[in-house]
Amino acid sequence: MSATIGEEQSRTGQATKDDFAPQIPLPPLPPEWRSLPRVLVQQARSLRNRTAMADSTGATLTYSQCLIRAIALGRVLARRMGPAPYVGLMLPPTVPSTVANLAVSLWGKIPVNLNYTASQELVDASIDQCEITHVITSARVLDRFKIRPKGHLIFLEDIPRQVTLGDKVWAAILGKFTPISLLGKFLPGLHGDHLDATATIIFTSGSTGDPKGVVLSHRNILSNVHQVNHHINLLPDEVLLGILPFFHSFGFTVTIWVALGLGKKVVYHFSPLDARVIGNLCEKHGVTLIAATPTYARLYTQKCEPSQFKHLTHLLLGAEKLKPELFRDIQKILNIEAMEGYGTTELSPVVAVNVPHQKSFPDGRTVHGNRVGTVGIPLPGTAIKTIDPDTGCDLPLGAEGVICVKGPQVMGGYLGRPEATSKVIKDGWYCTGDLGFMDPDGFLKITDRLSRFSKIGGEMVPHVGVESAIMEVANVTEENVGVTGVPDPKAGERLRVLYTDLGMSPDEICKRLHAGSMPKLWVPSPRDFIKVDSIPITSTGKVDLKRLKEIALDRPA
Repeated sequence: MSATIGEEQSRTGQATKDDFAPQIPLPPLPPEWRSLPRVLVQQARSLRNRTAMADSTGATLTYSQCLIRAIALGRVLARRMGPAPYVGLMLPPTVPSTVANLAVSLWGKIPVNLNYTASQELVDASIDQCEITHVITSARVLDRFKIRPKGHLIFLEDIPRQVTLGDKVWAAILGKFTPISLLGKFLPGLHGDHLDATATIIFTSGSTGDPKGVVLSHRNILSNVHQVNHHINLLPDEVLLGILPFFHSFGFTVTIWVALGLGKKVVYHFSPLDARVIGNLCEKHGVTLIAATPTYARLYTQKCEPSQFKHLTHLLLGAEKLKPELFRDIQKILNIEAMEGYGTTELSPVVAVNVPHQKSFPDGRTVHGNRVGTVGIPLPGTAIKTIDPDTGCDLPLGAEGVICVKGPQVMGGYLGRPEATSKVIKDGWYCTGDLGFMDPDGFLKITDRLSRFSKIGGEMVPHVGVESAIMEVANVTEENVGVTGVPDPKAGERLRVLYTDLGMSPDEICKRLHAGSMPKLWVPSPRDFIKVDSIPITSTGKVDLKRLKEIALDRPA
């Protein structure tokens, strides 16, 4: 992607193909990276006694132990899983649930991590789409979330009694002594493995609609691992915190495969809301990289001691906008620059991220890699363009429009939904549905989502803009306010404001908004303010837009 508008574009005002070339080239994948299981085996053989993972229960495994446990578990599961290609997993991020994911892949099956925070209907719909017959879960998970998925349930608590001495010996021989070139004869996941095979199905969060099954290949995920490594400059002894669920693409790719694929250590905890536990884990294990949301980061700065994060060098935040005030608070409290990033499930998921060091471009430019208010520079090998939301035509570099992404991380499509796939992928470009633009230095800025607009009296009114204005006049955060749209017989749509505590009445809020510079059409009516106990969020820390609208429609203002 060129950093300046070319001569032809200057004359015509149209985008040229040079504007969409990858900004930073990506070195090819290592030739031995043919599948996720093969990468795991290679790391386990070269890093035998290095700690691979730990969790808040005290469980710890070296790379060698991790591989042997996964092989043994896979052998036990193989006696029960049946012929179906997809295997469901409904488990929070812990050492056993990671090993279960690895075991399923080593045995040549496709792990599908199910959203245990969703409704029974959505979980069952995911199982139906993948034709899953067996789900690996835990009795504690079922008790806590009151969901019982379809099919045959395999409880992790029962597995230890089913592992025989023969399983253990067989796993130790394969894990420690059998040449890698021969392992494919015993482990189906290494037999004829190839990069374009399906590695997992990740269901979209459903924050704006019904979830769809995103098909991600081994190439998608390994390319994203490779891109993240080259972009962020991960430390040789990096220690990652794993708090995002594996049914979220960020949790699956970053806290399983960036960690294990690159030979790092990862520390898991099943709930990102347990601030004190997380602070203790970071201190005990010397965590250097946290991938979270701004909501969770704010919680940790409020509930934890700054000294618990003394080893932290990378704080990667995404899924929601990082407010400048929070960036400053983090810098003041933790003495670190937060790194805002951007990604989507369909992109494996990482597209762009800020970094706290200098970035060099092929044309010789060098800039500081962290620019507040943007989501950073696209990962190596990633091309970005914007298109007109109405016409679909390519826009010149720097023009605001719908963001489209091309690169090795673009999904294969939606499972069983060719029409839905063709709507969002055209000529290799994935249309994100997010609005934004590239600045002259190559940083990507997200301005809004197409779905977060209401058409009022023929004018598109941005929900985020209204939220920001309310937060400014009331001096509150996104934890206190959420804006959505509902049908209106006269104007087409009207805004509804859900709030917890604004420190003043809706009448006073609207009075101050009218006195400001915001267009009068954007100012909601005081009668459209709805008091709630809390703004709904998804399990990954994003505002649950679907639930936000449901509340606005169901409850009187």
